[in-house]
Amino acid sequence: MAAITAAMVNELRSKTGLAMMECKKALVESDGDVQNAIDNLRKKGVKTSITERQATEGRAHTGASADGKTAAAVVVNCNTDFTAKSEPVAKILELAVSRLLANPDADVSSDPAIVAAMTATSQQTGENVLIGKTAVVSSPAGQVGTYVYSITGKIVVILALSGKTADEDLIKQIGGHIAFSKPFGLTRAEVPADLVAKEREIAVEQAKATGKPQQIAEKIAEGKLNSFFAERVLLDQEFFNAQVFKGSVGNMLKEKGIVLEKYVRLEVGQA
Repeated sequence: MAAITAAMVNELRSKTGLAMMECKKALVESDGDVQNAIDNLRKKGVKTSITERQATEGRAHTGASADGKTAAAVVVNCNTDFTAKSEPVAKILELAVSRLLANPDADVSSDPAIVAAMTATSQQTGENVLIGKTAVVSSPAGQVGTYVYSITGKIVVILALSGKTADEDLIKQIGGHIAFSKPFGLTRAEVPADLVAKEREIAVEQAKATGKPQQIAEKIAEGKLNSFFAERVLLDQEFFNAQVFKGSVGNMLKEKGIVLEKYVRLEVGQA
């Protein structure tokens, strides 16, 4: 019979999330063959992989570089809100954000230290803990901003801005609007042309169905498209807090001399 080493037990634990003694017993039965141990456990109906559990909970985190020119955002997914709120997950988030700020092209999901932290947390909790979506924005000639929806910790926004310097309150206001309104994109140009064409065609046919001639129907369609953009495009959207500013987000920024170059909104559970 093959000797069952600690390395073999740890390998099986990392692949299954099962307790140490369960892994050792399975390895004894499979004569030290890790894959056979997994197959035998499956035959017995044991859920052998923590990755089989759907990770629909989690937390998101952001950070900015010391010079205020780069911002990063990371989502960590897991199975329960209890684990999502835990210190190990918070540490994984902080580490992943710091790695991205140091190297925006880094693949944090395969970073050895992060993988080790996720594996340890999975083994401790029995949950599927993994890196979700990540994002980085930069503004070499301007500044970046970050926003976290603190009530849940599940929605974050990072912003790249230029023009006049935006204060923390404005960044919070714009980030909050994006978190709440879920815009389709920053400008009309970001809406796919085929989607715009389809909306225009529908609006024209609706107008013609009421007896309007083609030329009038097309004008009506343009008005409906403006409403379509106002619902989906950030700069066209009415700012969500009329007590702070009454008008579009674009006009609000223009009034303050600020240009929003780019934003990214991440949310736990977001496809």
